[in-house]
Formats: sequence, structure tokens, C-alpha cells
Amino acid sequence: MKCPHCAVEIHAEAVWVYLREDSEGQWCIEQYLCPNPDCNKWIFYLVRGSERVDLNGRFGGFHEIQKRFLVHPKGSNRPPVPPQVPQKLADDYVEACIVLPDSPKASAALSRRCLQNLLREVAKVKPGNLAEEIQQVIDSEIPSYLVEVIDAVRNIGNFAAHPLKSEKSGEILPVEPTEAEWNLDVLEALFDFYFVQPAIVKKKRAALDQKLKEVGKKPMK
Repeated sequence: MKCPHCAVEIHAEAVWVYLREDSEGQWCIEQYLCPNPDCNKWIFYLVRGSERVDLNGRFGGFHEIQKRFLVHPKGSNRPPVPPQVPQKLADDYVEACIVLPDSPKASAALSRRCLQNLLREVAKVKPGNLAEEIQQVIDSEIPSYLVEVIDAVRNIGNFAAHPLKSEKSGEILPVEPTEAEWNLDVLEALFDFYFVQPAIVKKKRAALDQKLKEVGKKPMK
């Protein structure tokens, strides 16, 4: 599993704490301590199941898990926002991740707004509706893999049937299956293209210029 705190793949032993039984079933807390020394934080799930597992007189979970909710940290298992991403965009992305398990509609509204802000402020598209702005980016010189993923925002979101998603990007509207998750995937790809990769190239360029300087040569133009 991935730690929802640090997004590192971990192997941790579950600790189960039985709570109560009601008309829906039996409830317990499933908890893990992240073994990553840079994290070392607890992860808690609320679990409903049936048929208790007993391990030497100790509760060891359920034979059948019916529902499982991540309660701490609140949010979904998405990678952390790269530090190069501006705070305004990062805040909308993080909030969209946090509300995803409880409200895909709200998550999609936040991610659409984040996408539109990114296109306007970073890709420098001419302001219009979101569908038009996506088309402007597609018509620009961006890699083909980004063309496919960003165009899918319109298709998966069924903008033709729900024009308000384009006209008022922050509106909370019905979502299609996987739409909210896909929007977050697209934002991650765009964050990498517009912020992470340029920062990597800039760092490598600076290191190369330093080496050239050390041997008495002029920096690259």
C-alpha cells in the first residue's frame, strides 16, 4: 500500500481495534504506522465487516470487509504536490484530493477550476470557457500524450451534455464515472510538464554552466 501521508510504497502490519456492532454490521479501526523514517505517522481506517478473526484470543480483523473508509489522514492516496507548483494551484489540487472520497462532485469542481487557472496563468490561453481554453492548449505545441489526456477532460466529463462544466468551471454538477479522478490525473501531468520538468532542466543547465566556467569557457546561450 501507499502511505497517504508521504505517498511512499510501504509494507506495514495492520493493528486492529474492535469497536461495536450495530444493524449494519460490526465495526473496527484498522491502523498502520508508516515505517518510512521521514514520515512515521499513523494511518487509520474505519472498517465494517462480518465474521471476526481471532488470533490467539486477540481480534485480528474480519473475514469479510464490507466497507472501508480512510479517516486519517483525510483524503485520497494521491502523490504530494511538487514544491515547484504555485501555492494557489496547489491549494485547489490538495482540496480536490481531500474531498474526493466524500464528494466526487465537489472534487471535480475544484479540479476544473484549478485546471482553468493553470491554463490561463501558465499556458497563457485567451480567457473563454474551459472547453475553448482546452482546445487552445491542444492547438499549441505540447506533447501528444498531453493532448490526449487533457482532451479527455471534455470527453469523460461529457461537456456536451453538461455545458456548465465549461462555462462555470467551479460549479458543483453531476459527474461521470472516473471523471473526478481523471481530472486529478490530468493536473498531475500538467504540473510535471509546466513546473517540474522546467525546474529540472534549469538545475541541470546551471550545473553545466558551472562546469564550463571552471574550465574557462563561456556558459551556454
